[in-house]
This record gives sequence, structure tokens and C-alpha cells, in this order.
Amino acid sequence: MTTCATASRTAGEPLAGTAATARTWLLIEQPGPWGARALTGSRLDPALGRELEQAAEGTGMRIALIRRPGPHPDPGGPLRRRVFAVHTAPGHGWARTAVLDDPARLRGLDPARLGAGHHDGLWQEHHGPPLVLVCTNGRRDRCCALLGRPLAAELSGTAGADVWEVTHLGGHRFAPTLLVLPHGYTYGRMSAPAVKNLLAEARDGRMVTEGCRGRSTWDRFGQAADLALRELLGEAVADAVDVTGGRPVPEGRLVTLRHTGGHAWRVLVTEETTGPAVPASCGAAPLPQTRLRAAEITPLAR
Repeated sequence: MTTCATASRTAGEPLAGTAATARTWLLIEQPGPWGARALTGSRLDPALGRELEQAAEGTGMRIALIRRPGPHPDPGGPLRRRVFAVHTAPGHGWARTAVLDDPARLRGLDPARLGAGHHDGLWQEHHGPPLVLVCTNGRRDRCCALLGRPLAAELSGTAGADVWEVTHLGGHRFAPTLLVLPHGYTYGRMSAPAVKNLLAEARDGRMVTEGCRGRSTWDRFGQAADLALRELLGEAVADAVDVTGGRPVPEGRLVTLRHTGGHAWRVLVTEETTGPAVPASCGAAPLPQTRLRAAEITPLAR
């Protein structure tokens, strides 16, 4: 049986504009097995997971569980958990971290404030290397386990990177997928050499457009516009481009972007369903998948 990742790759489905949207990520360490809906289907208290999930809805904050690569036995007993909160907006990003003895303390968070980019002194500032989160949840989709776990294991010894497995980044058919924080760029169809290259860039505040699905900070149209403009300019500095606006038009969406150098552009991003039908995940029926294309890039007067 053909996997969803193989079908998507064979169909040449583009990656741009397919990243999950999250201005802020809340990452909670949870070893042991994960269910398809990990926040309520793991060793984390399901009532707490449900509360956090509901509180985060519509706030711009996305929650995921993380664990170290390798075997995942049930730890049992009390557990000290590493947690991260990371805001990804260009020029306004931050990363905070703590180790919690009791995950119930997460009930005191304000998802709306965190999603809007305000940490209010929460926890400690995180000064470590880039966080690399590889999607490996086989209960969600088998491609994530078959392709993601070997990649996470291979990357786990990489110097200058903090590698974790993560529950869900969306887009199973682009496996292996990964998220690089603090900037929030998501990648698909990755290999270890490609990841090591983009991590070398990330340590210097840069990003790589090859294999990039988009920056989670923005919606899908903003992600596609950002990547198209970067390709045009040859711009790799992660925080050099910001999405400042957008409006729907009959052809799709007009997205306005500004460069730190002061120049601005308007990008027309169209939405199409051309190309072969592919399954969104393993076991799903093949369906036409939406594709975004930057049809026109126009410089704006300063």
C-alpha cells in the first residue's frame, strides 16, 4: 500500500504554504506513549490536556507534547517536565523555559497573552541552541513514525541543536516534517544532511527556503508569500521579512510584506486544486489538495 508521503512526493505536491499556524508554541515534555490526540491520550492528565487545549483555541498559541528521541517506555511515577514557550514573530520573538514538578501549574498560563507575544516574565529566558522538533507520532499517521523517528534518532547527537520528538505539526504527507524554533520555520521531506545544513544557518539567525513549508507565524497565504519573496531577493536572514497585511481578492489573497531595509512588496497568492489527488494521511481517500502559488510580486513605493 502506498503511503501518503510517497503519494505526495510522487505527485510533486508543493510544500510552500502548508505549515501549521502558531504565533506562539507551548511545548510540554511527556515521555512514554502518545495517542492520536496526544494531549488527552498520553500519560499527561487528560483533564489537564483538555483544559489547555480548550483555553488555547483562537489565541494564536499551539500546544504540543515533546520527548527525547529513542525508546519510549512508560516512565511511571512522578516526572519532572521540561516546558518551553516560544513566540515566533519577526523582531519580537522570545523563548522561555522551565522544569516543572507538577504540570498542573500550566493552568496558570494566559494563552491569550502568550499568543499575542507577551511572556510577562514567565519562567526563564532560553539561551540554548535552536530547538528541532521532529514529528514522530505514529498513532496520528504511520509516515510520521516510519520516517520521523529514524531522522530524530540520527539528529539527536548533532552538536549545536536541541532535538526533540513532537506530537503533531500537521501535513503527515510531507513526512518527515520538523519545526525549527525560535523562528518557527517548518520543513518537509527532510533528510539528515539537509537538516544539519539548515541548523548551521539557524544558529546564525538564518533560514533555508529549500524544503520549507512556511513560517508558523502567518497563515498559509502569508507563508507562501514570504517564501516567494525570499526566493526572489535571495534573502535568508530569518527576521528580515515580515507580513504586515493581507486582503482577499477573487484570485486568492493579496499579501503585503516589509523588509527590514524599508522596502515593501505586495504578493498575489492564488489558491488552486490542480494536480493529482493525494491522501491527506495514510488510509484516507485520495482527494484534490489545495496548492498555493505566488502569481505576482509587486514592489511598493517607499
